[in-house]
Amino acid sequence: METTLRDRIEAALKQAMRDRDSERLATLRLINAAIKDQEIAGRGKGGDGGLSDDDVLAILGKMTKQRQESVRAYEEGGRIDLAEREQAEVAIIAEFLPRQLPDDEVEAAIDQAIADTGATSIRDMGKIMGVLKAKYTGQMDFGEVGPRIKDRLA
Repeated sequence: METTLRDRIEAALKQAMRDRDSERLATLRLINAAIKDQEIAGRGKGGDGGLSDDDVLAILGKMTKQRQESVRAYEEGGRIDLAEREQAEVAIIAEFLPRQLPDDEVEAAIDQAIADTGATSIRDMGKIMGVLKAKYTGQMDFGEVGPRIKDRLA
């Protein structure tokens, strides 16, 4: 049986406990808590509560983005110590994310998604984003991709 992203996180959590690595352990526990929150929310909506790897990647992506925003805020506020702690958490979360695509590959993926959907106007943006999210979850920042798509379709 193939190991899931969830299994990899569990294994890392157990290893951090054995290594007595308190910072890593704290971050992995935060990841686990976020995943469990999503599962509980899913059960509340009538689902089975199980999350796919794509769901877990979305959670990790959101956690990374939150921490990067915190880093900027702490640096602007002169709290370098807190910014460094957030950066360390980002590094731990990034271990479970797929490799980020370089700009040229992001551009090629956008071009391919536009071609696949036959998009001609800004109204087709949702279709393009759907294709990209299905193929590249966790590999690109969709906040940056949106304006690039708009530029192409404008």
